[in-house]
Amino acid sequence: MTKVLSRLRGGDRRSIGNVDEVVTAVQKKPDLFKDLVGGLFDEDPVVRMRTADAMEKLSLENPQLLYPYKAELIGLARRTQQQELRWHAAQMIPRLKLTAKEEATVTEIFFDYLNDRSKIVVTFAMQALSDLALKKGAASDRVIRAIEKLSRTGSPAIQSRGKKLIEKLNKIT
Repeated sequence: MTKVLSRLRGGDRRSIGNVDEVVTAVQKKPDLFKDLVGGLFDEDPVVRMRTADAMEKLSLENPQLLYPYKAELIGLARRTQQQELRWHAAQMIPRLKLTAKEEATVTEIFFDYLNDRSKIVVTFAMQALSDLALKKGAASDRVIRAIEKLSRTGSPAIQSRGKKLIEKLNKIT
């Protein structure tokens, strides 16, 4: 286990632990980002969650950090059942430059996420589908219909986010 990942150990999933310290360390030494990618596959769900959180925070300002790991992120998004990894994947993947085939793959993954038990995963999946549509300048009818449905039937948080997303999507279609 690398020094960076060892700082993400301990406690439980209700705490971010030392994520902010790790983010600062990686900002100073971007080569450490590759260690974080390995943490997505750690046996400890706390390490996986905190790793994804750190990567999401870092990629917000520096999305190019994700580019060399696109295949790993898409594969993880497809396979993981861990809610924290799902919602962070939904935040990070739209930041990538995707081929048409990759975009079709992640779109299906995020449609699957719309059926997740976690309301946070559903909310971020809606956001991801919207982000992908906004990025290409057009939203499919399928995306709009799914978000409109959740805007009527989802939890209050899902309804609220959905209404805002539909408003944005309607401006580009």
